[in-house]
Amino acid sequence: VAHCKGFFFCGQEPFVADEYIERLAWRTPGGGSRGGEAFDPKRLLEEFVNHIQELQVMDERIQRKVEKLEQQCQKEAKEFAKKVQELQKSNQVAFQHFQELDEHISYVATKVCHLGDQLEGVNTPRQRAVEAQKLMKYFNEFLDGELKSDVFTNSEKIKEAADIIQKLHLIAQELPFDSLMGFCCYPLSSPGKYHDLECQLIQEFTSAQRRGEISRMREVAAVLLHFKGYSHCVDVYIKQCQEGAFLRNDVFEDAAILCQRVNKQVGEIFSNPETVLAKLIQNIFEVKLQSYVKDQLEEHRKSDAEQYLKNLYDLYTRTTNLSSKLMEFNLGTDKQTFLSKLIKAIFISYLENYIEVEIGYLKSRSAMILQRYYDSKNHQKRSIGTGGIQDLKERLRQRTNLPLGPSIDTHGETFLSQEVVVNLLQETKQAFERCHRLSDPSDLPKNAFRIFSMLVDFLCTEHIDYALETGLAGIPSSDSKNANLYFLDVVHQANTIFHLFDKQFNDHLMPLISSSPKLSECLQKKKDIIEQMEVKLDMGIDTLNCMIGQMKHILAAEQKKTDFKPEDENNVLIQYTNACVKVCGYVRKQVEKIRNSMDGKNVDTVLMELGVRFHRLIYEHLQQYSYSCMGGMLAICDVAEYRKCAKDFKIALVLQLFDTLHALCNLLVVAPDNLKQVCSGEQLANLDKNILHSFVQLRVDYRSARLARHFS
Repeated sequence: VAHCKGFFFCGQEPFVADEYIERLAWRTPGGGSRGGEAFDPKRLLEEFVNHIQELQVMDERIQRKVEKLEQQCQKEAKEFAKKVQELQKSNQVAFQHFQELDEHISYVATKVCHLGDQLEGVNTPRQRAVEAQKLMKYFNEFLDGELKSDVFTNSEKIKEAADIIQKLHLIAQELPFDSLMGFCCYPLSSPGKYHDLECQLIQEFTSAQRRGEISRMREVAAVLLHFKGYSHCVDVYIKQCQEGAFLRNDVFEDAAILCQRVNKQVGEIFSNPETVLAKLIQNIFEVKLQSYVKDQLEEHRKSDAEQYLKNLYDLYTRTTNLSSKLMEFNLGTDKQTFLSKLIKAIFISYLENYIEVEIGYLKSRSAMILQRYYDSKNHQKRSIGTGGIQDLKERLRQRTNLPLGPSIDTHGETFLSQEVVVNLLQETKQAFERCHRLSDPSDLPKNAFRIFSMLVDFLCTEHIDYALETGLAGIPSSDSKNANLYFLDVVHQANTIFHLFDKQFNDHLMPLISSSPKLSECLQKKKDIIEQMEVKLDMGIDTLNCMIGQMKHILAAEQKKTDFKPEDENNVLIQYTNACVKVCGYVRKQVEKIRNSMDGKNVDTVLMELGVRFHRLIYEHLQQYSYSCMGGMLAICDVAEYRKCAKDFKIALVLQLFDTLHALCNLLVVAPDNLKQVCSGEQLANLDKNILHSFVQLRVDYRSARLARHFS
């Protein structure tokens, strides 16, 4: 079994000794049940011995076969090595023959080249002599005046005739006229026959173009290339290309389609297609487009500035778009400059004074929009202050003359219109777009600044600023009853409008001036406008005086002395007074109105000012009354309600002031023995003693010896 380990049998799995023994024992009778009655170890041993002998015989047979194969392999290896050596020798011999053949071929090739040069040296003069002989023959025919050769009489050989006449014409031009030969050759050098043939070729080219025979056109164009009339051939081609090409209303689209069609065709006809296509485009621009533009613009140039500007912008845009499409074609080296010059030649007379027309139209249009609005309101504009920012600040500082000028009744009209603003911004937006397209790059920032200045004059000064001034003049006095505070509506609308103005500044003006010195001028102008409006809005703070005046009027009308000193202390059914309810309702409305009218830090600034004045009003109002015990409780309830109202301000200082006022009102009801303890509390400890004393004095029992003794 040991000799059989690792053997492989054909078509079977690798030999495994243990499995082989197991199978042998299983097949042997008496060897399949170890330890059973049928188990026969002797028979199994005998079977093993027999199989070992068989395996040994098999091993010897295989070994002999292996040795035989090894001997055969060695023999064949020797024979193969011998054959390889013989092939190497044959290869060396073949390589030597190849080198000899290569040297011989090189030698023969050298001889052939030399012979070819000699033949060419002989043949070239011969060919020239033959051509000269033919030219002399044709020359004699011209001298005799009778053209008998087939090349001149056969119309199909016009190409050969043209070549001959071209050569004879050149020869004749080189001969001096005062010589005999030159005099004889004068008929050839004169324009007659030469030009006749040119005209004949051009006529043939024209006919071929009408028939659509591209190959014939190419052939004739190649012949005419050496004639002076070649440019006339190109002109004829360009003229016929445009026949029937401009039948629609859109000349720009027709031009693009024509150039695209010619671009595909011209390379098959002419040897210089880029020059021919460029000449076609030049002809289209200088004839068709220039005529069309002139007709469209001159009609409205003096009569209708709006339509003139719209047409100019549209035509220039469509022309530049056409130029962009033509950039795809091969027009030579510097096609960008070529097309730019063509566009400039068409529009230069219109673009030179464009900005003056734009500003004039924008000014008249903006003035008309504003006047139409004020006419719809039956309002005659009044003159407003023209002082600068410093003048406004001085008026604000003095405040003694506010409202400025005589107070006027606006009847609730803010004199601000979203429609007017949208119209002005739309006109300016279109002006910026035209300016971007039509202005020279060097003049663009300057022109954009002029348009922006017009917007500032009419939107900010003539509309928003006028409305603010009118609103300031309409602010009622602080003692007016039932005053309508329309100035906050003006502020609200002005704030909304200015956001639209700022958006247009960023979206349409900034891209035009962002990289120029005009940027700083525009930003400064915008800053001055904002500051001027903020100063006027700050001047409108007098509206708060009117609010406080309204609150005073409510308190005076609704608050009764018996509210805080009721006749029947045990029969008080209300939680807070009617005056408190109405004042709080009024204040909440005004707070909401202020929030809707302003934004940013302005809201907090105005609400803080109103809150402080509101606190001062309530503080002074409470000190006008005497308080019984139950009246003091009612005053505390009122102040608690005022404090809830103060929370709507969302200003920490205002809420703190009302918290302190609420603590002061506790002095109106606290027991005399606890006064000192309350006064030394957290909210009242830092207050002046006179303030505490003034509140204690409001108690009806203040004059009692006990209370005075406890507070002293």
